Amino acid sequence: MCGLAGFWQSRPAGREDLEGLARRMAATLRNRGPDDSDEWADEPNGVALAHRRLSVVDLSAEGRCPMVSASGRYVITYNGEVYNFALLRRELETAGHTFRGQSDTEVILAAIDQWGADRAIDRFEGMFAFALWDRAERQLLLVRDRVGIKPLFVYQADCVVAFASELRALRQHPAFVPELDRGALLAYLRYRYVPAPGTIYRGAVKLPPGHVLRISNPAQPLPSPRPYWSAIEAAARGLADPLRGSAEEIADELAAVLRRVVGAHMLSDVPLGAFLSGGVDSSVVVALMQSQSNQPVKTFSIGTAARGHDESAAAAAVARRIGTDHTALCVGAQDALEVVPTLADMFDEPFADASQIPTYLVSRLARQAVTVSLSGDGGDELFGGYSRHQWVPRLWRGGARMPPALRRSLQAGVRALAPESWNRIFAAVEPILPRAARIRLAGDKLHKIAGLRDFSSPDSVYRAVASTHDHPGRLLATTGPQAPDHILSALNVIPLSDQVDRMMLCDLMTYLPDDILTKLDRCSMAVSLEGRVPLLDHRLVEFAWRVPQRVKWHDGRGKWPLRQVLYRFVPRELVDRPKTGFDVPLDAWLRGPLRPWAERLLDPGRLRRVGLFDPSAVQQLLGEHLSRRRNRRDELWALLMFEAWRERWDPAIG
Repeated sequence: MCGLAGFWQSRPAGREDLEGLARRMAATLRNRGPDDSDEWADEPNGVALAHRRLSVVDLSAEGRCPMVSASGRYVITYNGEVYNFALLRRELETAGHTFRGQSDTEVILAAIDQWGADRAIDRFEGMFAFALWDRAERQLLLVRDRVGIKPLFVYQADCVVAFASELRALRQHPAFVPELDRGALLAYLRYRYVPAPGTIYRGAVKLPPGHVLRISNPAQPLPSPRPYWSAIEAAARGLADPLRGSAEEIADELAAVLRRVVGAHMLSDVPLGAFLSGGVDSSVVVALMQSQSNQPVKTFSIGTAARGHDESAAAAAVARRIGTDHTALCVGAQDALEVVPTLADMFDEPFADASQIPTYLVSRLARQAVTVSLSGDGGDELFGGYSRHQWVPRLWRGGARMPPALRRSLQAGVRALAPESWNRIFAAVEPILPRAARIRLAGDKLHKIAGLRDFSSPDSVYRAVASTHDHPGRLLATTGPQAPDHILSALNVIPLSDQVDRMMLCDLMTYLPDDILTKLDRCSMAVSLEGRVPLLDHRLVEFAWRVPQRVKWHDGRGKWPLRQVLYRFVPRELVDRPKTGFDVPLDAWLRGPLRPWAERLLDPGRLRRVGLFDPSAVQQLLGEHLSRRRNRRDELWALLMFEAWRERWDPAIG
């Protein structure tokens, strides 16, 4: 895993100037690649490529980037891993290619030499983002992996195209203007992340997953990127060709695919381990790792002393059963206090998924022993792990049929009790409830449902459920431009008729790359740890879409086939429990140790001087949370993370 940066400018410059600027851009990415760095420039054409290296495969100098192809035609700077590179290498050697080293980078270049860029990219299996300069065609190609595991940002202005693994590197280029995009701010306040392809800066974009951007002139506006793989098409193909066997037979097929995929992701020349929360997804990854390892796999988990937020005991029990070398860390409010000031630097674009804190802490813990760690991310999106996929259609049907006056009365009744009161009620009756009715943080979710207004379609209900704040414009001091809503935009182009399929595919296209994978990338890279996600191998993604819903949700449980694979290694009583995940008691911390920090950032006078937010609207949210009338942790965290980011990065506010 590495960091890349570079640019192509139409203005002439000397080699030293080109390489020097590229070096300064890449220097901001040192955490992504602490082991080595290098630059390359094409002086006549104004191209410069830079790289920061985290050595994982082929630790020798032969694996350095930027790398020139054997033909001399192509130059690449690259971030990621192509897991099938050994197979491709053997095929290329049969075709007459020879290799200096053992890196996948060299195989990528040889494959492009042999088959051309388009055909070669189709054959790469892995996670990657790279920039490729074609000296013969005088063309720059920017490429991102199929599901968006690795990031790639692009900026075009003033006869310059600049690109990098993170926005911080783009800011080093003198052509970059760090102007706040108010439309992106509104989207961020709604969803707690800035949706692709936008960024928080006007003019900077994220290259969409599964796309190639082919640039022939840096002085022209960026062309539209071309998809080489489509989640929509993968889903449509899978649904049109469903697996026909019994649920048990499909679980057997899944086990075989998982074994191959997890085995491929264990490729490494440095110490390797895995995150283990004790949930289904991470446990099945670890179990399949251990089954293919001749020594105990190193696993890592964290927990808290807060009731309802701690999975460390479950993770330890799973680790003992599987036989891993397990390390656990119990964290508290003081650990969060120490991490919080670093988040705005770690995430150089506003990001407010509070599980960023434990994700960073477990990454830091793992980095003390390994350089690569596998994660269980992706299982929920592919195999039906989110309860909302089941209850949103029911909620829409019930809400749409109910007379509006009755619906408003029921919603008012729910809001009459504070979320914490509902949580206590559900906790008291939980032992007599059926498993499907046991809902974590039930009071918060009831209040969320009670706030729904638009029952015009299941899409509108899903968008509201996915929103942290349904009317983010009310938080702003003045109404600004509104970008198209990315959830509705995604749903509008999804041709699937079944609502559950539509929601799962929308998550795969939006929430997964923009939230879950962004969190993993920034938190792991902050400590120079390579995070891998075998459940998001595109072969497994395509397989999952062939699994019928009747199998994904079977016997009243989501992720049924994944569970069946896991039960071959772990007794079901160890993993059949309410979902917790990596979480922290942020609501309590905002009322306690984080309160002074929060009140400073959201001080009315401070907000008034900047002029972005309405101080009275913000104070209402804060007051409701501190008084426990409502749990406003998510809305407040979004505001706090933005204000911390603004304080750190000082964007131009037009």
